[in-house]
Amino acid sequence: MNSEKRIDLHVHSFFSDGVLLPSEILRRAAAQGHGAIAITDHADASNLDEIVSGLVHFAQEQRGDFPLTFVPGVELTHMAPASIAQLARRARRLGAGLIIVHGETIVEPVMGDTNRTAVECIEVDILAHPGFITLKEARIAAENGVYLEITSRQGHCLTNGHVVQIARQAGAKLVLNTDAHSPADMIDQEMARLVAAGAGLNEEEIQMVTIVNPQALVQRALSRYAQWA
Repeated sequence: MNSEKRIDLHVHSFFSDGVLLPSEILRRAAAQGHGAIAITDHADASNLDEIVSGLVHFAQEQRGDFPLTFVPGVELTHMAPASIAQLARRARRLGAGLIIVHGETIVEPVMGDTNRTAVECIEVDILAHPGFITLKEARIAAENGVYLEITSRQGHCLTNGHVVQIARQAGAKLVLNTDAHSPADMIDQEMARLVAAGAGLNEEEIQMVTIVNPQALVQRALSRYAQWA
């Protein structure tokens, strides 16, 4: 995995509400200069098994088809906080390399306490677009190794600046993703750096959120499933 290539760890296929096959996503990502990508489709108890099993099968069956690292993942979405830990554990058993929880974005009616419950769960890797996350929640994320997402996604990105400020105070790690649902949502490394700068990050922080932290998350996933490295 090239150390300077783009890594995006929050992308949706048509297994949920995206528009492309996994193969189409990976082909477009490779053409755009990505070094790694995770497909993390929206899931709850109704479709979790099908989504994760399908992506794991794809990873195993077509592992040599594309010149980039692929991580099968999932985004637990709009569920009651009481269900998060149970479904995260199930996703892990099914083979999800990365587990994202759909955070309390200001543009969707996400249930309260989702952010707190997500960062308390040891199976969760990323809290996506966490809106007006609190300092206490960010400190729990830092303690538990849960990364907070800043995003290029329209609407969700409106609180990027707040997330950055709170993460700095808490010592929480950040990662920049797209939450892409279509080819138009995918961005290259130059645009990722601009989004990070627009969120108020300095040059060292930009390097962390676009290169260092994404690489650490990919290695975390691959350490669980070394056969996909």
